[in-house]
Amino acid sequence: MPGRLVARLAAAALRLPAVRPVPVRVTRDIPVRARDGVVLRTDHYAPGDRSAPTVLIRTPYGRGGPLRLLGRLLAARGRHAVIQSCRGTGGSGGTFAPLVHERDDGVDTLNWLRRQPWWSGALGMFGVSYQGFAQWALAADAGEDLHAMVAVVTASSTRDSTYAGESFALDTVLTWAELLHAQTVPRLARQWELKRGQPRLAAALDHLPLAGADRVATGVTIPFFQEWLRHHDPDAAYWKNRVFADRVARVRAPVVMVTGWHDIFLPAQLDDHATLRAAGARPRLVIGPWTHGSPGLFVAALREGLIWLDEHLAGSAADGRPPTEGSGEAPVRLHVGGADGGWRDLPDWPPPATDTPWHLHPGGELATRPPSPSAPDEFRYDPADPTPSLGGPLLVAKRAGPVDNRHVEARPDVLTYTSAPLTEAVEVIGAVRAEIHVRSELAYLDVYVRLCDVDRCGRSVNVCDGLVRVAPGRFAADGSGALRVSVPLWPTAYRFAAGHRLRVQVAGGAHPRWARNPGSGEPLGTAVTLRAGWRQVLHDPAHPSALWLPIVYTAPRSI
Repeated sequence: MPGRLVARLAAAALRLPAVRPVPVRVTRDIPVRARDGVVLRTDHYAPGDRSAPTVLIRTPYGRGGPLRLLGRLLAARGRHAVIQSCRGTGGSGGTFAPLVHERDDGVDTLNWLRRQPWWSGALGMFGVSYQGFAQWALAADAGEDLHAMVAVVTASSTRDSTYAGESFALDTVLTWAELLHAQTVPRLARQWELKRGQPRLAAALDHLPLAGADRVATGVTIPFFQEWLRHHDPDAAYWKNRVFADRVARVRAPVVMVTGWHDIFLPAQLDDHATLRAAGARPRLVIGPWTHGSPGLFVAALREGLIWLDEHLAGSAADGRPPTEGSGEAPVRLHVGGADGGWRDLPDWPPPATDTPWHLHPGGELATRPPSPSAPDEFRYDPADPTPSLGGPLLVAKRAGPVDNRHVEARPDVLTYTSAPLTEAVEVIGAVRAEIHVRSELAYLDVYVRLCDVDRCGRSVNVCDGLVRVAPGRFAADGSGALRVSVPLWPTAYRFAAGHRLRVQVAGGAHPRWARNPGSGEPLGTAVTLRAGWRQVLHDPAHPSALWLPIVYTAPRSI
């Protein structure tokens, strides 16, 4: 099917505002030379108007597939679409080292664009996941040339997502390493591995020491995987030129952010949103019922992104269209999960809410009344048989998102606390956190907390969760040896229906989403000694363990 027809059909399917389509000329494999001589291979989708605005996409995932469609859609709507492979990928020279070269290579590419006869002086950028990191690396240096950004399931900093709760996001990091390596192997071998269910990756996720897991998954050593195992310290010099959070406030271009409640980068992306708001910017934020790889996310991102670029590149120099009045859409649009939730438009994120504690009580009860004197609950965590992770924010869409948790809740190493059936719906929108008071016979441990919605049939579906790694000196112990561990959970927007129950899980891990805590205190990459131990969760008046929910609507609560 001709590319022009595909682009026209895609625009209709996305319900994009109508524009007069223009002819598109495609030039592939253009050599763009970086300052160190490395050649960055680049495709150019040119509209009929030589001096139209430009949209830049820099990617490590190749320039084919969906990006070809996006290139044609942009060009058909009167934009120069420039799609470039990051160094070491997609035919570009050099070696791919995540995040290291994106600022300099981005600046060099922008300078190349400025020398082109069709350059109009107006730049937009579009990017999903790593493509978004490449945007943040360049954005502050693009100055007034940057007129718009589209940042999809991404953030300016990957460090905190990699080490969420100071643990290690093993599933995400190792799966991504395997994905990047798979781009270098013959297609037939890759398809065979996928058909077999990726047994090498599954074995690697269970392998110890972690320093050998990349070879198990791919057959080769992955340099950045080894580096991320070693450079765990948030203050390590290693991260200085790989994190761009301190540059976000300098970006003056309008930004639209699209993400999902079960996305791996959601907390970090919302931090970027908060930084822009504090700097006086007015970004648009869209959060849907999506995971990192959801097809629905891709469709929404295309529609939101193309409309955003239409709006903010219109009226630019030589664009040939009058300036727009603005879309009139709310700054925040989010999907509320659960019963009768649906889409909501809000003036800002987060909305006003009442931060309400739901206390853990003996007998597995969860209620809003204060705790009473009680004995602690106990469980034994064994890293040789680690508590498994189910669903939630994962890189691979088919394993991510909401799932039935009853299987894992039946394990003896998972404590559950469940409310009485709700007499009225309870709606929660915003940041969720837990404060869990624990005693442990080991000094090294993880505290994992998950919030679930239990329906009338007993099905327990995860809403949000979080994990924190405990080490000596990180949390102060009281006279009884108990630690008060604060656990940030993923933010959420969820409506718990009347008749449903809230449930809180407390466990010692969620492997392989987070690397198991060996209990020995050995370094992340070389640990092989696995120590099991007992944990106590306290919930008496001196140790009021609770989940704190930002409630925006509730009728009388169960007590």
